[in-house]
Amino acid sequence: MTRLDIRLGTADVLAAARRIEGHVLRTPLLALDAVPGVLLKAEHVQRGGSFKIRGAANALLAEPCGEVVTGSSGNHGIAVATLGRALGVPVTVVVAEGASRAKAAALRRLGATVLEAPGGVDERDRRAREHAALTGAGLVPSSDHELVVAGQGTVGLEILEDVPGVDVVFVPTGGGGLLAGVCLAARDLPVRVVGVEPADARRYALSLDRGTPVVVPPSRTIADGLRGQRPGAVTLPVIADRVDDLVGVTDDAIAHAAALLRRAGVHAEPSGAVALAGALQSGFTGTAAVVVSGGNTAEALTSTGLAA
Repeated sequence: MTRLDIRLGTADVLAAARRIEGHVLRTPLLALDAVPGVLLKAEHVQRGGSFKIRGAANALLAEPCGEVVTGSSGNHGIAVATLGRALGVPVTVVVAEGASRAKAAALRRLGATVLEAPGGVDERDRRAREHAALTGAGLVPSSDHELVVAGQGTVGLEILEDVPGVDVVFVPTGGGGLLAGVCLAARDLPVRVVGVEPADARRYALSLDRGTPVVVPPSRTIADGLRGQRPGAVTLPVIADRVDDLVGVTDDAIAHAAALLRRAGVHAEPSGAVALAGALQSGFTGTAAVVVSGGNTAEALTSTGLAA
C-alpha cells in the first residue's frame, strides 16, 4: 500500500467535475446550529438522494455501454438507475438478502431489474460480476472503480472550494469510494481527512492497522449502506496514502446523530448520519465539514412516489 499502488490523482477528480456538470447538483454547506463549527455537506438533497450519483455519472458518461449491472445496498443502485433512465440504458441491480424493501421498490420504479442474492455484500458483488460476464453488460461497482472514486471526489472538491480554510472533513466510510475520492481532492492541502466507519464494520481501520487487506464478517449495523466486508483494491491504497484518521462509531452514536439532524430539519438515513457521529465523538476544534448523505429514507422515497 504505497504511493506506487495509486492509479488516481487530483486531476482525475477535476476531470470528473467537468464531465458530470449538469448531471449532478452542487450541494450546499449548511450550518448546524446545535454544534458550532460544523458545516453539513448536504448530499442528502443530491439527485438520487445521495453522493452516489456523482460516481455513477462519471462512470456511465466516461464509458458508455448498452447495458449496466451493479451490486448495491440501495443508494448506488438508485443512482445508476436514475442515470440509466436518463440515458436510455437498461440497468440491473443485484441486492443482498435483507436489503431495504423501499429501496428495492424505488429501483423497480426507476426501471431497473432487481435481483436478490443470498448472503452478504461479498456474495452480492460476486453475483453482479457473474451477471455482467454472462450478459456482456458494463459493470459499475458501488465504490471500487477508478471512475466512481474520481466522481465521488467531487464532494471533497466542492467543500475545499467553498470553505478553503476548513480544518477537517469527516467522511462516512463503507465501500471507501467517497473517502478515497475526498483523499484525492485533498491530497496536497493542509486539511485533516477523517473516515468514519460503523464500529463492527471497520475493514479500512483494520486493514491499515495490519498493513494488509482485512475482510470482516457481514455486519448488522443500522447504517445499512456501510455494511461492506472488504476494502477495495482501488480505494485502499489511496486511503492509506492520505487519510489522517479512521474512527468507529456505535449504532447508538449513529442514532443520536440522525436524531440531531432530524431536529435540524435534515432527514438522512443512519448511513448518512455516520460522519456527524464521528465528528461529535472526535471533539474537533476549528471548522469541520461533515458529509451528510443518504436522503433515501422510506418516508422520502414514498413522498416522491418511488416506494409507493
